Amino acid sequence: MNYNRSFNFSAGPAMMPEKVLEEIRDEMMNYRGSGMCVMEMSHRSKVYQQIIDDAEADLRALMGIPENYKVIFVQGGGTLQFAMVAQNLLKDGVGCYVETGSWSKKAISEAKKYGEVKVVASSKDKNFNYIPDCSDLDIPENADYVYICENETINGTTFNKLPNTKGKILISDQSSMFLSRPCNVADYGLIWAGVQKNVGPSGMAVVIIREDLIREDLDSKVPTYCSYKTHVDGGSMYNTPNTWSIYCCGKVFKYLKDEIGGLEVMLKKNIEKADVLYNFLETSKVFNAPVAKEDRSLMNVTFTTGSEELDAEFVKEAKAAGMDNLKGHKSVGGLRASIYNAMPIEGVEALVAFMKEFEAKHA
Repeated sequence: MNYNRSFNFSAGPAMMPEKVLEEIRDEMMNYRGSGMCVMEMSHRSKVYQQIIDDAEADLRALMGIPENYKVIFVQGGGTLQFAMVAQNLLKDGVGCYVETGSWSKKAISEAKKYGEVKVVASSKDKNFNYIPDCSDLDIPENADYVYICENETINGTTFNKLPNTKGKILISDQSSMFLSRPCNVADYGLIWAGVQKNVGPSGMAVVIIREDLIREDLDSKVPTYCSYKTHVDGGSMYNTPNTWSIYCCGKVFKYLKDEIGGLEVMLKKNIEKADVLYNFLETSKVFNAPVAKEDRSLMNVTFTTGSEELDAEFVKEAKAAGMDNLKGHKSVGGLRASIYNAMPIEGVEALVAFMKEFEAKHA
């Protein structure tokens, strides 16, 4: 359908499936006979309890989450999770971090406030344009966990093989690749994802945590809200949750499960989309993709013309042509197209067609 909508290549908040947006629109004034919008609804009502229960059930089915893992919906997004991971899981040992870009760097910085941190691998030497070899990391015996940002939104890299943690717990920030491909949850101790990139509205993170990692013996100075146990025990309702985001995310979970047909199908679609753009970049005479081919993200495609002026011109002309938010992150510059689950292949094809026109003028 034509809603005069742009192809939105934003890294987050980002596109949501149009079918989901239409359902939300249709339920806006009166959710299923309740007489009110979900935004007006008490989180303690039976109607809302069904919404959050369905959201969790659909996510569990979609990811195949084992019974010994808890799912919680926590406000605060990724920035809060940088601290919560360390507050809850960094005991008297060492937090081991793989440094692969902007978001893992922020996680490292935050964790250092709560204990000892060791960077066990880094791609800083090449401006974070690849994923370092994690097959034989120097992980100390007293490591509490190994932490990765599985997809670096800003730098455009992704892990296609998980690190060898040598028996230690693996923690993953999956924010910008969450639900973009199948995931064996049992490989991880904890997965968290800020939902505003590939799932729903901003302001919340989904946390999937193995039961044995939920601690009662936290430092007394850790705020009550920052304990995972608080949210598990409260069913994500210790305080008023982000009811609207949970509702919208639940719609997306159901859409991926029932309409798309699951994460294997979604991965196939995402590979097809990414190939359209990367294949063009491989032969382009104007645009360059800096990320190592084997580590390229399917979600966040970074590229540049090599000229700040030309990059800016491209962003301006692309927006006029109906393609928005192609400017790279302010910390790295350049250009970036985020092609999350909700981006149709037609959007990527339109972008490449425009890039070819732009190249013809500037080659």
